[in-house]
Amino acid sequence: MEGPDAMTDLPDQPDLLYSEAEGDLRAAVRSLLADRAAPAELPGRVEGDGRHDPALWTALAAGIGAAGLLVPEKLGGQGASHREAAVVLEELGRAVTPVPYLTSSVVATETLLAARAGDVAGDPAGDLIGELAAGRKVAVLAVPLSAGPGHEPATTGPVTGVADAVHADVLLVVRPDGLYAVDPAGATIAPRTPLDLTRPLATVTADGGGTRLAGPATAREAVRRGLLAGAGLLASEQLGLAEWCLEETVRHTRERHQFNRPVGSFQALKHRMAQLWLEVVNARAVARNAAAALASGSPEAPLAVAVAQVYCSRVAVHAAEECVQLHGGIGMTWEHPSHLYLKRAKADQIALGSAGSHKDDLARLVDLPGPVAAG
Repeated sequence: MEGPDAMTDLPDQPDLLYSEAEGDLRAAVRSLLADRAAPAELPGRVEGDGRHDPALWTALAAGIGAAGLLVPEKLGGQGASHREAAVVLEELGRAVTPVPYLTSSVVATETLLAARAGDVAGDPAGDLIGELAAGRKVAVLAVPLSAGPGHEPATTGPVTGVADAVHADVLLVVRPDGLYAVDPAGATIAPRTPLDLTRPLATVTADGGGTRLAGPATAREAVRRGLLAGAGLLASEQLGLAEWCLEETVRHTRERHQFNRPVGSFQALKHRMAQLWLEVVNARAVARNAAAALASGSPEAPLAVAVAQVYCSRVAVHAAEECVQLHGGIGMTWEHPSHLYLKRAKADQIALGSAGSHKDDLARLVDLPGPVAAG
């Protein structure tokens, strides 16, 4: 008969709840974004030239210290973990904030941490990490936004669809002989028109120059680690986006009246919002699980990331579509921000690996054989 001691035989389970410190971090980021980047201001911002707000970035990255959450204290960071970075991304997703946090503070920072040559004085990767953690520089890994953890980066020629390259102070470029830090002034950056106007894309060509950070084998592993962390924490951005869409839709349908009743009281709409609430709750579970697996360095992290991406990318798009639909005519207008949430959700759906590629990863990781071709 199994007794209480049997519980000690269970594998470590991730803590999916938010700590008090994570709650304080969330409150600080939400308060900043409410003052400086409220969703209602988004349509006007993306129409003008103020998509990127350097002052907002400085307040978030240096003022709150969000840029250094993944960086150990000895390198100038906060010494936190992916769990705290996930909380920041939830808030940035709620506001669809046009800042390079995912690209610089997660993907590029994680790549550099993996590319370091240990505690070596004058290590260029270590020096650059300190600059990123302090919010003094923005770095971008020069791979397409669609590149997932299994991506083998092209080592020569133009790279299309590089997110936030136009805001970068440093480009991380993979070449046949390793990973390089390149000054954008020595590269060609051609902006492209993205679907998601809050996350700019560009074609980057940087075939020469720069500082070598790591050799070829280390570079490949560093890029894989950076993209894995990015994909895992992107799920938190998608979660935040879906939560805002659901909350805003519930609020609107309570206030909007038809036949002298709130439109949200009609059963057909209640069922749609209840279904969406269930999906958001499940999205929170898988996103938190991915962040916890990354934070603990669990060997299950690739599995958790694949599950989170497969689920959260679909939920974010569904929530944004419902937000547009249930806002009626106002949701179809350019002035309401819901279309920007839908565009971010659609762009995120293929960012850092499509749902299909993550399903393939998931099948491989659990040793699930593919369909047998008909003979």
